[in-house]
Amino acid sequence: MQASNSALNHSVIRLIIIDDHVVVRAGLRMLIENHPTFEVTGEAGTIEQAVEVVKIQPCDVILLDLDIGGRDGSELIPQLMELQPDANILILTGMREPGIASRVTAMGARGIVMKEHATEALLKAIECVHQGQLWMDRSLMASVIADLRRGPETKVDPEAAKIATLTARECDVVTLIGEGLKNKEIAKRLFLSETTVRHHLTSIFAKLEVDDRLELVIYAYRHNLIKPAP
Repeated sequence: MQASNSALNHSVIRLIIIDDHVVVRAGLRMLIENHPTFEVTGEAGTIEQAVEVVKIQPCDVILLDLDIGGRDGSELIPQLMELQPDANILILTGMREPGIASRVTAMGARGIVMKEHATEALLKAIECVHQGQLWMDRSLMASVIADLRRGPETKVDPEAAKIATLTARECDVVTLIGEGLKNKEIAKRLFLSETTVRHHLTSIFAKLEVDDRLELVIYAYRHNLIKPAP
C-alpha cells in the first residue's frame, strides 16, 4: 500500500475536527485544507463518533467544540489525550462562561479560539499549539490569572524542587515578566544587557519546563512566583 502524503511529509499538520454542526465542520475543513501544510484526517459530530475517529485516525491537533449536541465537550479531553498522547487539543467555542478557560487548560487543552475571531487567528492558533505553545486571547488569559489569584495552590507543590533551582536574578526576571515588561525594559530595570536577559529566560524556561512567556506567566501565578498586585 502506498504511504500517505502525511507520512512522507513531516511538515504536514494533521487535524481532526469535532463539532456537532455539519455546516461548521464543512467550513472548517475547507478553511484548513486550503492551508498548504494542514490536512484534515477525520471529523466527528458526536462524542461517541469523536472517540472512534480519534482511535483510528492519526492527528497532531484536535479541534474540539465545547458544545456537542448539548453535551459538554470538555469531558472528552482526558480520553482524547489518552487515545492520542502526542496530539494537542485546541478548543473552538462561542462560550465565554466564567472559569471555562481555566477549566479546559487545567484538563490539558493547549488553547482556546473564540468562534467570532478572524480565520487567521484560528490558523495561527493551530500552528502554535502544534508547536506545544499555549494560545488564548487577552480576555481569556486575564480570566485564567484571576482564577489563579482567587484559588492559590494549597497542597504540597511537586514543582518546588524546580522552583528552588532558580537564582535570585532569575526570580527578578520572572517577576518583571509578570508585570508585562519586554526584554529591553527588563534589561533597563535590572541594569543588564538584553543578551543577558535572554540567557536568563532560556535558563528559566529549561528549569521550569515551560516553552514560552505565556506558559511562564501562568506557571508563575500558579506557584506564587508572582504576587498579585494589592
